[in-house]
Amino acid sequence: MDDLDRRILDILRRDARTPYTEIAEQVGTSEGTVRNRVERLIEDGVIERFTVATHTGNIKAMIEVSVAVDVDTTAVSDRMAEWDEVDFVWQVSGEEDIVLVVDAADTRAVNELITQARELAEVKSTKTRLILDERLGQTP
Repeated sequence: MDDLDRRILDILRRDARTPYTEIAEQVGTSEGTVRNRVERLIEDGVIERFTVATHTGNIKAMIEVSVAVDVDTTAVSDRMAEWDEVDFVWQVSGEEDIVLVVDAADTRAVNELITQARELAEVKSTKTRLILDERLGQTP
């Protein structure tokens, strides 16, 4: 991955629907080059998926999860990633081991996710942070 790939990815991170012609203009190359680069990034697994950010009025939260020392955090993360309201599952360093970013209809739904996490034998504890507001970072 080179600088051109990074610049293309920066644009797609902000808006995955940006037309290849517009990306090409911004990065100073042809539409065909952008198309080929994006296809290669998908094939190489650099681009995992294209997604949509929403402002639905739902409750967004981070549920921080600590697991026992002898637990395979990847297996637990994979299981949690299947839950409907989960947008992202991050394996992290620090006091907690896993962070779920969730988008739920209301606080009751968030609480149900917390309960669901705590019911897993591998989970020692959880902490939850409601996301009050979010901003998209600037394109370099």
